[in-house]
Amino acid sequence: MALKEVEIFTDGACSGNPGPGGYGAILLYGKFRRETSGGYRQTTNNRMELLGAIAALRLLKEPCKVVLYSDSSYLVNAVRKNWLKNWKARNWSKSDKEPVLNRDLWQLLDELLSIHQVTFKWVKGHASNVNNNRCDELARAAAAKKEKWLEDPGFSAS
Repeated sequence: MALKEVEIFTDGACSGNPGPGGYGAILLYGKFRRETSGGYRQTTNNRMELLGAIAALRLLKEPCKVVLYSDSSYLVNAVRKNWLKNWKARNWSKSDKEPVLNRDLWQLLDELLSIHQVTFKWVKGHASNVNNNRCDELARAAAAKKEKWLEDPGFSAS
């Protein structure tokens, strides 16, 4: 049976880094479109970029073939250039033997990547990509909604 083909667009935003942050994601499957977002009281931009991808992939109810578009080089390069695979092989250490930042989120993403066939594509942020721009709007709006902020359990100010 062929896997369903889904397009996902994601973006993260942070007001200050660290500071209040949010993510936005759009899932497209045939004629169906779903938007999702979330905001956090204290986090970083990179965590929000990762959470956008994680939140979107978690919404898929079965294994899918996914093209995920992001303007985050951090996210896209970690997968496309095998950084994630290498970090995992080195027990979540970088090549300089320092611990991988955002390990908790990379581990969640790694689990999701074992379920879905995901191709990551980088898009230029704040440019002509309508869906990326909408994700940016969602992320910024989520970061600004103080009454809906969540606590980021993996964030550490140290």
